[in-house]
Amino acid sequence: MNPRILFVDDEDSIRLTLSALLQSKGFEVTTAATVQDALALIMQQKFDVLIADLNISMPGDGFTVISAMRSAQPEALRLILTGFPDFESALRAIQEQVHEYVIKPAEIDELVAKIRTWSSVKPAKAPEPQRIRLAEIIRDNRTSITAEWLKLVNSHLDMKAIELTDAERRNNLDSILDLIASVAEGRILDPENMTSAAEHGRLRQQQGYSIPLIVREGRFLIDALVGCVQKRILSIDLSTLIVDLRRVFTAVEILLEESTRSFLQTGALQSQTATPSLRVKTSKRARQ
Repeated sequence: MNPRILFVDDEDSIRLTLSALLQSKGFEVTTAATVQDALALIMQQKFDVLIADLNISMPGDGFTVISAMRSAQPEALRLILTGFPDFESALRAIQEQVHEYVIKPAEIDELVAKIRTWSSVKPAKAPEPQRIRLAEIIRDNRTSITAEWLKLVNSHLDMKAIELTDAERRNNLDSILDLIASVAEGRILDPENMTSAAEHGRLRQQQGYSIPLIVREGRFLIDALVGCVQKRILSIDLSTLIVDLRRVFTAVEILLEESTRSFLQTGALQSQTATPSLRVKTSKRARQ
């Protein structure tokens, strides 16, 4: 038997579209447009899954529906639909025992997979999510972080003007992300760790980048990391998140400093090697 879903959202277009998509996947979906309607349905009918918008008619009132479902039907899977979760709503979600965020616009295949995975286990009570450290989030989502970083880089006009393949733009980003994940765990950066950053600076000099563009790349990496954290914030151990993020941001700053230093040194060496031939040409013209 397919899980029965209660979907609560005050936006007609989202409510109609998402419920139709879920029904096309074989689910039985009941919808509600207000908190009051949702609360009445929870008391009248049995549901396997609740998907509630974070802000139904007022900011955060989706938690009222979540709380009611947790009390009346604790075995139901409880999901919050939101544009992007902030830290305050994440804390509230943990208090109300929300199992996961669904980020708008909802990826229907991913959402269906979550529901089917849960329904295949059929627990007496929906399991509480395990909290993991930032380093594990970075390692597990390296592909999506890289994809988001590439999207940001390729949308920047000055970077886009430098014709490179995606592989050339990524360069050694995988090893940088692995290093950042290690730093999040408490590893200290040492000269040996700086090789990738120095290499990156040398390569960007040869490819025609500027220092502002290298700095912008670093900012895009931070944006991609923060976006990954926001999407998976309910999976993260919030008690360690601030410390881990501080380590990560410091690491990105140090690696950027090393890249720009190498960039400048490479540029200086190129100038020095070009100067003798320039002097020869100048002296010949002077003699003539």
